[in-house]
Amino acid sequence: MNRRSRMKRTRTGRRIELSARDIELFKLLVRYRYLRSSYLYAFLGGASETRFKERLGDLFHEGYLDRPREQWEFADARCRPVVHEIGAGGLRVLKDLGGAVESTTFLKSAPRQYRHALMICEALASIELGCRQSGLRFVAWPEILEKAPEATRSSAAPWRLPLPSGGHLAPDGVFGIEYREGAAKSYRFFALEADRGTMPVARARPKQTSYIAKLAAYRDAISAGAHTANWGVPNLLVLTLTIAPFRLAFVLEKVAEARLGAPFLFKAVAEADLVHPAPALPTEPWARAGLPPFSIAAI
Repeated sequence: MNRRSRMKRTRTGRRIELSARDIELFKLLVRYRYLRSSYLYAFLGGASETRFKERLGDLFHEGYLDRPREQWEFADARCRPVVHEIGAGGLRVLKDLGGAVESTTFLKSAPRQYRHALMICEALASIELGCRQSGLRFVAWPEILEKAPEATRSSAAPWRLPLPSGGHLAPDGVFGIEYREGAAKSYRFFALEADRGTMPVARARPKQTSYIAKLAAYRDAISAGAHTANWGVPNLLVLTLTIAPFRLAFVLEKVAEARLGAPFLFKAVAEADLVHPAPALPTEPWARAGLPPFSIAAI
């Protein structure tokens, strides 16, 4: 039997008996638009990762899954776990089964910046996996939206955070963590910014677009209680995940200079280190400007 291409679909026409794990796989790829095989296996498990990858191949070639073509544009693509998204066949199966599956991300349509979108999915999925390992409960965006004010739930873009001065912020992700101490529960909520270094950190003119200006806008929104008024959450921390330590150091320096306050946490993770799940993201300390590091998993 000839080896099938990872990049091009080759249908055999044979009928595939779908398993309960296949259905969970389809649901997972609705929740997270893009996930590599390494993440899918971390979520779903199984006796053999090799056999799991073979199953992904079968589902891809028969049209249940897609593999975004953008991933093949990079020189090392063949050395990395394959990125998958839900295909027409998988969507048809979920539709026939009934029951809506809500997305954890805001990537409703094909994003213009594929690598940025993939980083968002990998960061959120890593945090969810880390919460599971730490005995914490990951509160995904659909659960937050379900309890938000009616005006937000009926909005076309409910994840947008209005600013006191006009306009809005659009986080890359919004989630919460539920903590338990005995019978008591507590919650923190987070806005995620996946920073690939495409925006200048600071600009000479205050009105010019910069990362520090974005964080200052978050400070103003949080001070005005926009997160509570629009999402119904009692608190909000802003996580910046960037891909280079030197950029992290520069951002921290400028945040300290601007005296933006405590709700901002920062971490650098190389893009290659997100090829496999990074479940330590919630447990490892995040840097803060002028304050001790802080673990978002800590009660």
